[in-house]
Amino acid sequence: MFDVLIRGGSVADGTGRLAFAADVAVSGGRIAAVGDLRGADAAQVWDASGKTVAPGFIDIHRHADAALLRPGFGAAELCQGLTTIVNGNCGLSAAPFGGAHGDAIRDYLRPITGAIPPELVTDTLAGYFACLPALPVNVGMLAGAGVLRADVAGYELEHLADGHYHALHRQLERALADGALGVSLGLGYAPECFYTTRELIRALEPLAGQNIPLTVHMRQEGGGVCQSVEEMLLVARELRIPLHISHLKAMGRDNWGKKIPQALSMLQRAKDEGMDVGCDVYPYTAGSTQLLHILPPEFLEGGMDAVVRRLADPAQRQTLAHRIETGDGFDDIAKLAGWDGIFLSSLHCPEDEQFLGKSIAEEAAMEHKSPLDSCCDLLIREHCQVTMIDFMAAEEDIAAILRSPLSCLISDATYPTEGMPHPRVYGSCTRLLQHFVGEKGVLSLEEGVRKLTLEPARALRLPGKGVIAEGADADLCVFDPAALSERGTYQQPCRTAEGMTAVFVGGQLAVENGRLTGVKNGRIIRR
Repeated sequence: MFDVLIRGGSVADGTGRLAFAADVAVSGGRIAAVGDLRGADAAQVWDASGKTVAPGFIDIHRHADAALLRPGFGAAELCQGLTTIVNGNCGLSAAPFGGAHGDAIRDYLRPITGAIPPELVTDTLAGYFACLPALPVNVGMLAGAGVLRADVAGYELEHLADGHYHALHRQLERALADGALGVSLGLGYAPECFYTTRELIRALEPLAGQNIPLTVHMRQEGGGVCQSVEEMLLVARELRIPLHISHLKAMGRDNWGKKIPQALSMLQRAKDEGMDVGCDVYPYTAGSTQLLHILPPEFLEGGMDAVVRRLADPAQRQTLAHRIETGDGFDDIAKLAGWDGIFLSSLHCPEDEQFLGKSIAEEAAMEHKSPLDSCCDLLIREHCQVTMIDFMAAEEDIAAILRSPLSCLISDATYPTEGMPHPRVYGSCTRLLQHFVGEKGVLSLEEGVRKLTLEPARALRLPGKGVIAEGADADLCVFDPAALSERGTYQQPCRTAEGMTAVFVGGQLAVENGRLTGVKNGRIIRR
């Protein structure tokens, strides 16, 4: 007798092939059989007639490193069908780090991961894993190379000495030995933005020739996005490693419809040459990150205290105004999105609460200042602990990336402790199936499921995940595609998605008829 039997559903098995009528049986946390099982018995039987049965959805790009310890974690994820997530992205992992630069790293991470609780062990990845509570979903971790660099050299140095590289390599090797699924880069953030290409290759030397994925938030995602793709293909070729481009986009109206076709062609040529390359995309035209990200790289050196001092210096602010006006050599989000396209999503000072949800342009009008002065003064008051939502991408580019055979879907969900998160925390998977599959017809249902399952599992080498097949992990979703609803908005983001009839994690029922059961059967996934 099986543990669970899901009868009569239309199985979208994750491979992208046409859905087929079949029963799915589960025993011992794994899929035991797929096919006509009319004579079988099970302890629990689900009638899936008229519904789709799919593998549990996988998001390989979230920033829930610290949020795993928060009460209620998992509701946003499970209600949209997520059964597996991967944290530690963009070079910004909550472990491993400690020692002399620990406080500076915690400050830098806070707008992305939220405050890191004192009980969370961060000095090793093994220690981090050991202190996690029971998990509602499966969780993997990337080693954030930006945090590793900051741990050995802080935010003060533009160029590393030999001793720094040796220490960085030891940290990287230990994180991989502790089970990191791969290594993430955040070349748009300090301190990795200070690397030259040759220095970056040296920093990643322990990966050379190994089947360990490298994911990258590239140096530029606006006018320079194709040059950044070229840089990362060079790095991957020299090191002979798998490369995965995180949240591919072309920021800025002047780049829409132009850069993404070129970038996808570059990646496809590399794939045709035998390279192991891929990319992902989130299904929104707005991103979310630190407000600090509007600054050029040279303004980020030295950590938060140094940034605040720099912004308070009238001469430096004049230099910044010129840099933002020209936009040379960095993603000039102030120009790419416009001051009226950058909205404040988390703030900490009571006097700034009035600006929550307002654009920088609106804040400036309220304060009777220029947008740049208003933004700089806010960063000073908040000690740079501010997140933004910035509207800078085109839906047509998102659709083009989704159509590429090299892509999968991610959320890039950030988890600030206060304020208004991006609605992608709650609805990315649902938005793909509701909007890009159901409403726009960019993908078939089967291809949409593949972007949420087998493709991300392949990208980060997650065995047993992303497919409905005998022997695979029993992470499963049952739903009516027409009933899926993303309820969150930019104004009211904290609304869980609707439409999941059942979600199983490791064969145990985590969502039943749209409601959480409280089951926590997730496990830590190690390389």
